[in-house]
Amino acid sequence: MGEKVLMKGNEAIGEAAVSAGCRHFFGYPITPQSELPAYLAKKMPLVGGVFLQAESEISAINMVYGAACAGVRVMTSSSSPGVSLKQEGISYLAGAELPVLVCNVQRAGPGLGTIQPSQADYFQAVKGGGHGDYRLITLSPSSVQEIIDLIRLGFDLADKYKTPAMFLADGMLGQLMEPVDLGEYKSEIKEKPWALSGCEGRAKNTVTSIWINPEEMERHNIHLQEKYAEIKKNEQRWENFHFDDEAEFLVVAHGSMARIAKSAVIKAREEGIKASLIRPITLWPFPENAFSSLKSLKKILVVEMNMGQMVEDVRLVVNGRIPVEFFGRAGGMFPTVEQTLGKIRGLIK
Repeated sequence: MGEKVLMKGNEAIGEAAVSAGCRHFFGYPITPQSELPAYLAKKMPLVGGVFLQAESEISAINMVYGAACAGVRVMTSSSSPGVSLKQEGISYLAGAELPVLVCNVQRAGPGLGTIQPSQADYFQAVKGGGHGDYRLITLSPSSVQEIIDLIRLGFDLADKYKTPAMFLADGMLGQLMEPVDLGEYKSEIKEKPWALSGCEGRAKNTVTSIWINPEEMERHNIHLQEKYAEIKKNEQRWENFHFDDEAEFLVVAHGSMARIAKSAVIKAREEGIKASLIRPITLWPFPENAFSSLKSLKKILVVEMNMGQMVEDVRLVVNGRIPVEFFGRAGGMFPTVEQTLGKIRGLIK
């Protein structure tokens, strides 16, 4: 363990990105993530990096595309409406198999909504978001320390699988200040022989997402699906909390909502309720393996800061074997510990 420092979540994203070898950032300010580009505007020049505030979100994501083609570690960030504007570019990145990290510090919608926190971009992140058959590795932190860890992991996984990855936080975590241990980190940056780095002395490389011949386009789609199957097999991540064979009631929550759900589970156990929690860390691939041992469970409660999105994936996993109920708040409101505890008590009835 190293010395701990107090950091705000948005600033921790920037510090973790730099420590992971990211030297290129293109973005556009939007609340509640504006501290992140502000932090990197100061930090990047100190490490020989490039920070550029683009004229729009659309410009930013296409700058990311260009930098990724050159084989560098590159990141962009925004909040919900801004990420919507980036979706066409993200689809192009997926089609061209370019490793980048896209950070979404979510706010409530739909539309411009409010600057308050939300988890309502779950569908957008894990179901693709843009056009075409593609997936994004999607990581959900629940603490500022985990922001550090998952940003680094996100860059490594993007490089490993040649695919864009999504870091999905929310405004609550972005504004939260906690002590973090930056620790020692050795980047897993590898040579990228496919990159457009100049072709003197070698055959030229081509990076593209357009395949005019339909047979070639189909082969590319099949190739992508095979890669996604490999990611699904190898990269499921989750946390079990008070999870044992005697648990009768399971709570499922991710991100900042998992912090509230944990407190509710602790209070439920103090009342003699055999409650436990699964916290998905990878939202895609969704941690289906976490639900393989459900012998004594009677009911599942999914807690989210939206109107019910991750609950659909939980229902798909259990496939009708166990009743799945939902509790959520929307529009920038969030469930309290007491409200969540009340819903756990209600499972008994």
